[in-house]
Amino acid sequence: MRDKVVVCAYHNVGYRCLEELLRQGADVRLVFSHEDSPGEEIWFQSVRALAARHGIPCLTSSINAPENRAMIAELAPDFLLSFYYRNMISPEVLALAGRGALNMHGSYLPRYRGRVPVNWAVIKGERATGATLHYMVEKPDAGEIVDQQQVEIAFEDTAFDVFNKVTEAAVTVLRRSWPQLVAGTAARIPMDLKAGNYCGGRKPEDGRIDWSLSALEIYNLVRGVTHPYPGAFTTLAGKKLLVWQAFPVEGTGEPGRVLSAQPLLVGTGSGLLELRRLQLEGAAELCAADFVQATPCDGALFT
Repeated sequence: MRDKVVVCAYHNVGYRCLEELLRQGADVRLVFSHEDSPGEEIWFQSVRALAARHGIPCLTSSINAPENRAMIAELAPDFLLSFYYRNMISPEVLALAGRGALNMHGSYLPRYRGRVPVNWAVIKGERATGATLHYMVEKPDAGEIVDQQQVEIAFEDTAFDVFNKVTEAAVTVLRRSWPQLVAGTAARIPMDLKAGNYCGGRKPEDGRIDWSLSALEIYNLVRGVTHPYPGAFTTLAGKKLLVWQAFPVEGTGEPGRVLSAQPLLVGTGSGLLELRRLQLEGAAELCAADFVQATPCDGALFT
């Protein structure tokens, strides 16, 4: 008899990993996912639609709800697998998986434990990250590692670019690891938490640009929260100004002061930042040349 599996999944990582499990013939009995948030740009594939196509029941209520915990206990799954599921899963639910509960995390653990690891890795200027399959314990992203795959972060990659790389790495890890988990031969490597770090979630207001930082640090913020994320922003004449694309260049200038309109260069704490795509609150997104034509800003101060 095949091992019974309960899957918690959302977003592209959830979709692709569930798809890979089904491709390998896993006996997925139940899926937990999320309702899409009306305030979020939905650019990713639907786990619920995938489950429906395969006739698998899919619930969007919390897996920790008493009625769901009772349902899982009755099902008595061998494995509980989490792929980009946004809720912490209680220890009581984790204990219901006879052969183990595992999570696919979007970083090369133990680095960037916690929330939005791809965005944080780009914002912090990392040159690599990855995907890690690990056992779940009460503490987040802290259980034994089964397998992981590293990916490169190129200097011009946005968080979206890196997320796509991490998604592919997650599928690669699961493709290797699932047969080993079923066979009972998968690795269980203790995680050295002291060698890593933990990051919390981010809110749209965390995208405010601090012009006293270096051009490189601001550039990393811009590419770490650009489309499809909420974007980095500053203020121009009392209006919110989103910066969707930028690039660091050499030079000096007062932090936040526009030094040139063609190209659009702004001073920072170290170096200059060339702004390439912008969007004034309530207006359309424009390339820098069109923006300065519509909104003269030479000598202006961004705050």
